[in-house]
Amino acid sequence: MDVRRLGLLRELAQRGTVTAVAKALHLTPSAVSQQLKALEREAGVALTQRSGRGLALTAPGRILAETAKDVAVAIERAEAVWSEFVEQPRGEVTVTVFPSVGEMLMPGVLHRLADVAGLRVVCSDQDPLLPDFADLTPDHDVVVADAPGVLPSWRERGLVITELMHEPLDIAMPEGHPLAAKAELAPSDVIGERWIGVPRDLPFDRILQRIEAITGQQADIAQRFGDNGIAEAMVAAGHGIAILPRYTTRVHENGLVTRPLAGIRSERVIWALERPEVAVRPSVRLVIQALRDEAHEFLLLHG
Repeated sequence: MDVRRLGLLRELAQRGTVTAVAKALHLTPSAVSQQLKALEREAGVALTQRSGRGLALTAPGRILAETAKDVAVAIERAEAVWSEFVEQPRGEVTVTVFPSVGEMLMPGVLHRLADVAGLRVVCSDQDPLLPDFADLTPDHDVVVADAPGVLPSWRERGLVITELMHEPLDIAMPEGHPLAAKAELAPSDVIGERWIGVPRDLPFDRILQRIEAITGQQADIAQRFGDNGIAEAMVAAGHGIAILPRYTTRVHENGLVTRPLAGIRSERVIWALERPEVAVRPSVRLVIQALRDEAHEFLLLHG
């Protein structure tokens, strides 16, 4: 079977529609459809079927798409072995991060990689409210994600998952707040306060839901913001308290103080996600190692 056509089937499994595949690969939808039909003729079975106005994979199509992933991994591994033999890691690696972790890790990561000849790391920031960071992996080599644990969709996609660090989440309050006199806070201390929350069902919101469950009381959520900077400003202005990440919350001379939350797990885990065919590239492996090293050093200095 034609390897390029197998790649199109793999892209269809990842992206969901012929239009999305065509856009990503700079082809026309008709060209993609024609190549998929040619692959069906080679396979001798139907690989796609009509689903509404689009195409969905049949059971044989899903099996062959999984095989296409294995083929892509094998090709990338072979190219990686040759690349390691004849040259240092080089080329472009795209990395996307959510803002607070980008602020925390990426300046140091870029310093670590600055002297690697022929390597170009292109960074971007992502919407921290994205429902599933795995949706970004078709378009970026490395996706830095925030989740309390490994999500089922990450496993289902066959992604390579690297744990980078754990970051505690603290209670932020205005300077002079009565709770600032305590070294740590229990759920019963904070449930009666007015809150600056986050959009519903995001990780920080689920922590607040656990506080409600433990105390049997409903939190008074005055406002909800997805941007931590806005939440910091609202807390400093006295409009409520909030759950904020320890290492990137600005608590010096800006009207904020933070205290750890006791009696409940309150942290976020930072992960790096890669497609398996991308993860074997020497340049990508080098970027992942730089992320791990920077996260480790950051925790030694601030943890």
